Amino acid sequence: MIGTGDFREGLIFQNENGELVEVIDYQHHRKSQARAVVRVKLRNLNTGSITEVSYRPEDKFKEVNIEKRPHNYLYTEGDMIYFMDAENYEQIGVPVEKFGHKQKYLVDNMAAIGLFIDGNLFNMELPIKVDLKVASTVPGVRGDTVSNLTKPAVLESGLEIKVPLFINEGDKIRVDTRTDTYVERVND
Repeated sequence: MIGTGDFREGLIFQNENGELVEVIDYQHHRKSQARAVVRVKLRNLNTGSITEVSYRPEDKFKEVNIEKRPHNYLYTEGDMIYFMDAENYEQIGVPVEKFGHKQKYLVDNMAAIGLFIDGNLFNMELPIKVDLKVASTVPGVRGDTVSNLTKPAVLESGLEIKVPLFINEGDKIRVDTRTDTYVERVND
């Protein structure tokens, strides 16, 4: 059993309704004479919905044992994305719905982490930062060096993000998969 004092970002547990949820954010609150509460932002792992809930500090929850195993992305076919277990070379399919728009980050042989609950694959975790090539963007104007100006760019995987003006077609850039934002240009 885990208590509210054990909460941390990324913790997965079973809530009072028996659903698997992940802690996105949490804060301990205490107002003068009132009881202390822990406000938690939770993501339901089955539906993907995000809710905010308040718990008392003495509340207890059932802990979920999660096994993490390395996998590599192989290919996408129809409504399934296929990965290979890096330890035993077994192929496993994950429904496209589990990824949403994050499937635009998948490139050949990309490393991912398989999350297993009770021996069953539950989800795949992508790396935090991914290197992708810029497929198309409008050219930057010479002399236009004001900072924080951005332009749209389409990456090799079809993902569209905002990039600084100095980025050109063919450049390789690093993208944050959590926020869908440009991080830096990568030199090969």
